[in-house]
Amino acid sequence: MLVIKWKRSDCLSFQSEHSILISPVEDFNPDLLESISREVQRLFGYRTEIMSLLQDVGFALDPGRDQHHSTLILEKLAGLAPARVIKVLAVTRVDLFIPILTHVYGEAQIGGRACILSTHRLNEGLATSAREIFNQRVVKETIHELGHTFNLRHCQEHACIMHYCRSIKDVDRKADQLCRYCRILLADELKRLAAT
Repeated sequence: MLVIKWKRSDCLSFQSEHSILISPVEDFNPDLLESISREVQRLFGYRTEIMSLLQDVGFALDPGRDQHHSTLILEKLAGLAPARVIKVLAVTRVDLFIPILTHVYGEAQIGGRACILSTHRLNEGLATSAREIFNQRVVKETIHELGHTFNLRHCQEHACIMHYCRSIKDVDRKADQLCRYCRILLADELKRLAAT
């Protein structure tokens, strides 16, 4: 079991005993997981850990669609997270869906504990050598899904990381930052969590 803990003095930190858990389902490049960890800690202020909670998501496979139902994975993931974990993010390579959409890059429990990200479609249009762009896409969508667990909704601002993406072009177009309005909402939510 791989466990990585980050502690950076140059980012917001609540000195909390809680952490955000990044839970890879399959093996991922350690550099990608470290990039995710750094950005999650930078933006949300909690230390991060990397530890696999689910080794297989076959229970969520819909054979007719040949995709995995992300909501079923979220429910299981939330129940497996240790008590010290305030939020948990699963990262998987399988193609995800919810019944009303053909596919999703990820899904989150709004204001809840769990979210999931799929890298399956994030390499669309890329040569295998374009690792940096792929990593940027993964980090953006990671922050987006975790943002939902901190009560952030989809943002109308096209450059905001919380903007809803209908295509990979939308993912590439948006920035890797929250807009001013979403930053204020996140700061309020982080204060609320720190007080409880």
